[in-house]
Amino acid sequence: MPLKLYYHPFSSFCQKVLIALYEKQIPFEARLVDFSDGQSAAEFRKIWPIGQFPVLRDDAADRTIPESTIIIEYLSQHHRGGFQLLPADPDLALQTRLRDRFFDLHVHVQMQKVVTDRLRPAGRNDAYGVEMARATLRTAYGLIEREMEAKTWAVGDAFTMADCAAAPALFYADLVEPLGEQYPNTARYRTRLMQRPSYARALEEARPYFGLFPKQQADHAY
Repeated sequence: MPLKLYYHPFSSFCQKVLIALYEKQIPFEARLVDFSDGQSAAEFRKIWPIGQFPVLRDDAADRTIPESTIIIEYLSQHHRGGFQLLPADPDLALQTRLRDRFFDLHVHVQMQKVVTDRLRPAGRNDAYGVEMARATLRTAYGLIEREMEAKTWAVGDAFTMADCAAAPALFYADLVEPLGEQYPNTARYRTRLMQRPSYARALEEARPYFGLFPKQQADHAY
């Protein structure tokens, strides 16, 4: 019985999990969640009342696993075959988890603050919050720039869970706070992530939905 992934291909956190599934070549049943469809939304909330995706459902083990990082950890524990996204070495595993959280909290979440503000009703915007998010993004870019000076991937030579987090985080962040010429190492890393077959596949699946992104230049990365 295949795993079920409740997701949407346009969602950055869902893309993070898709990368892991594709890297490990794990069969799964894709369950697209459409919140504009009452029935689809209701069915999803029966699985996970919080109503945030991605959510992995393992019927064989009777387990419901929310949150992108926890899903990838679950896959690493219960599907050890194929590509290993969490190093066996405890110190490297800790570094991987640290960088996973870094990309989620200081790049991914900050990018989402900027995007969400553009979707707010007129007069309900948070200009101060957006500027703080942009400032955090620039600080994060500076840290990534130094880290990636002599690295191929986030933790060194091996692609890990941290890179699963970095790929959609940097892809979308560059659309709202462009890297430009100030962060060449980060820009090259972003390009490598986009060219990774697992993420290239996820991006291609997201392409039909890019018109939803609240930015006229959303297609420039293609």
